[in-house]
Amino acid sequence: MTGIDVLSRDGFATLKGKKIGLVTNHTGRTAEGVSTIDALAKAEGVTLVALFSPEHGIRGEKDEKVGDSKDDKTGLPVYSLYGDRRKPTKETLLGIDTLVYDIQDIGCRFYTFSSTLGLVLEAGQENGVQVIVLDRPNPVGGAIVEGPVRDEGKSTFVGFHTVPLRHGLTVGEMARMFNVERWHQREPARHPLCETGAAATPGTVPACRGGIPRRTCVI
Repeated sequence: MTGIDVLSRDGFATLKGKKIGLVTNHTGRTAEGVSTIDALAKAEGVTLVALFSPEHGIRGEKDEKVGDSKDDKTGLPVYSLYGDRRKPTKETLLGIDTLVYDIQDIGCRFYTFSSTLGLVLEAGQENGVQVIVLDRPNPVGGAIVEGPVRDEGKSTFVGFHTVPLRHGLTVGEMARMFNVERWHQREPARHPLCETGAAATPGTVPACRGGIPRRTCVI
């Protein structure tokens, strides 16, 4: 099951009482074909505050820099992460205590969605906002890892992290690796451990063992 389907199966309990900023596009869908935007907008006890769009826009229709907009269906603001900004800012995170990421990756290093994932995690660390990554399968599988590795210290938006061209990771596994290798943080919790501290009060950041703040959860 994908992360959004796990959330749906569990009645969105992990998100209850939280104010959500959703990072997604047209690939964020349930097994029934419902967009993650619609699923969270209708989820009881969940407050969807804003949307954040990656390269190609919230509907995957643009092949250029994308500006901020408004979602026609929900009326929510859509903050572009492929225009003048590449990661959520303090201003765009106002009123948000949790960022949810749900975008399908393709298993290749230069796909910019993995860079967006890394910058979203970075913004969460900088602003004290929890990040929940909804996992999806790697469409080319994880059995083969191959191709040249990005040069150390040569990070770009089409090469966020030092990994081979075909990295063999899912979105959730990438999030775990970024946290450990880039920020030397403990690995993100996996569902249902992301509610460590049994469901911490809304707006607080769950803690992992030892009381170290845990701002990333993979479902």
